[in-house]
Amino acid sequence: MMLKIRSSKQNIADLEVFIKSIFDEFDLHQDLYPNMLISLTEAVNNAIQHGNRNDHAKSVVIETMKRADRVSFVIVDEGPGFDYNSLPDPTAPENLEKTGGRGVFLMQQLSDNVQFRENGSRVEIEF
Repeated sequence: MMLKIRSSKQNIADLEVFIKSIFDEFDLHQDLYPNMLISLTEAVNNAIQHGNRNDHAKSVVIETMKRADRVSFVIVDEGPGFDYNSLPDPTAPENLEKTGGRGVFLMQQLSDNVQFRENGSRVEIEF
């Protein structure tokens, strides 16, 4: 299954509908839903905001696949990528009161695996 959206925060609502359809299609356990919703929302929001720089002419593609007991998602933006190895630790004392910078951390905590490919413009998340 695949969803392609334009880089606008309003289109994140389409992601929730997409995730619900995946739960129906793959007959997933409802306990996964909150972690999946938060992780994918963070990934897509980052793709829109940081990857595509809110450029409505650019798109974000979300693909999913189910294998045995795993569901994986690939989120691809049209941006230049980022250095995912140099992100500041959001749990460090100097970062605790910052309003942003927790998206990747949340994805890593709420999923079973997160991989950054193509210089960070492709994110693979597995549950």
